[in-house]
Amino acid sequence: MIATLVNAAAVIAGGIIGILFKKGIPERISDTVFKGLGLCTLFIGISGSLCGKNVIIVIISMVLGAIIGEGIDLDSQINSLGELIEKKFNKGGKKVSIAEGFVTSSLLFCVGAMTIVGSLQSGLTGDHSTIFTKSTLDFVAAIIFASTLGIGVLFSAVFVLVYQGAITLFAQWLSPVLSTAVIDEMSCAGYILIIALALNMIGITKLKVMNYVPAVFLPIAICPLADLIGSIL
Repeated sequence: MIATLVNAAAVIAGGIIGILFKKGIPERISDTVFKGLGLCTLFIGISGSLCGKNVIIVIISMVLGAIIGEGIDLDSQINSLGELIEKKFNKGGKKVSIAEGFVTSSLLFCVGAMTIVGSLQSGLTGDHSTIFTKSTLDFVAAIIFASTLGIGVLFSAVFVLVYQGAITLFAQWLSPVLSTAVIDEMSCAGYILIIALALNMIGITKLKVMNYVPAVFLPIAICPLADLIGSIL
């Protein structure tokens, strides 16, 4: 849980700094900073993806994961949830600044591949690097959001703590039944999604990364099946 606590603290710290900049931060500065962090995220994804040992399993996971994700359309489902929450807070056409800041920042901080992958890695292997990288991204985003949306951004730290903490604890509970090979392939698929996320941040692509998230979990089923087929052959 240490990584999640650091992430929540980063959001709070960034939010406090952002509130002090009431006039906002120039768009050109925020854009440059985000793209720089996107490049760092790309490096994390490329270096981490080398942990995979069986490229066939990763390919099958990505293909099946994309089919499942597109079938469910996770990306649209998440966006619809965000729109629903905003409508609940903004009935009558009157926007509540605290609610707007909370909803907008919570969606950015908690809805994405880096959140899921990083929390799984933190719980499964004790590798907190992805969440620490995400904490840096969230810190910068919190500064920018809080400078324009106000104190509501600070409250999103609670959502970060609960959401990421739940995933991490679930991963810790699941880790005893997962082999090293399964964890390696899950991590590899996850890091590929982080590469996709980085490409979106830089502005090269507009991939619906959430629709690929099922690929991270598929090695749990595919690896044992591959071992069974290998033993028969």
